[in-house]
Amino acid sequence: MEQVSRRQAFGVMAGAGTGVAMANILSSGSALAGIGAGETPSPGPVVGAAFSGKHQPKPLSFKPSQLRGLSSHLIESHWENNYSGAVKALNVVEVKLGSLLRDKDLAPYMYADLKREQLLRIGSVVLHDLYFENLGGDGKPAGDIAAALTTWFSDLSTWDSEFRKIGNGLAGGSGWVVLGYNAHLKQLTNNWAWDHAHNAAGATPLLVMDMYEHAYHMDYGAAAAKYVDAFMANVKWDVVNDRYVTATKGIS
Repeated sequence: MEQVSRRQAFGVMAGAGTGVAMANILSSGSALAGIGAGETPSPGPVVGAAFSGKHQPKPLSFKPSQLRGLSSHLIESHWENNYSGAVKALNVVEVKLGSLLRDKDLAPYMYADLKREQLLRIGSVVLHDLYFENLGGDGKPAGDIAAALTTWFSDLSTWDSEFRKIGNGLAGGSGWVVLGYNAHLKQLTNNWAWDHAHNAAGATPLLVMDMYEHAYHMDYGAAAAKYVDAFMANVKWDVVNDRYVTATKGIS
């Protein structure tokens, strides 16, 4: 499971009793704690595939030892503990939601608290999927996405500067930086995300950079800017380009 930073902890405490409600819902051996140890959720009442809890982590598409400036130990730990832990936690939450759906005695606000937890877990799983998929390249923008970045940001260096600035602004805490194509606005934007649930409305993620401390602390400690440099040097731009082409297909 993902480690909770001080900033995350304060966010949870500010959730108007969310922590207490979650503890009640997930009691009796069903708590999310311990999921990282390889536990799997017990099947609940059959209420539909949406509550099946059968998600699996996607294998890495590159060899961690081939990355420049990001150690194998860092990448493997991130994949195994944080990403895979989020997948397992999502499965537990889904099954628990299914088991509670027909509980007429459960207060709606308690079910809503668990739905918030599901939202966070979905965000973590999806963003981690995209993050690992867009690693393993040479860091050199190419294809339609390079031309589009030049159109929207005047030049690649301006886009690059803003993307890095957002990442460095999140240093020491939590969050994501996401280059996205917004189908509603029909434009590219670099988006700031405080946590897994802060996704820009209408935007399809094209390039995702994890700024949670677990993504870099093992290699760089508090020197997050060095991690940002290393990340940018390993971006697999053909994946980013494919995402852009898919996101803009049929849009004029």
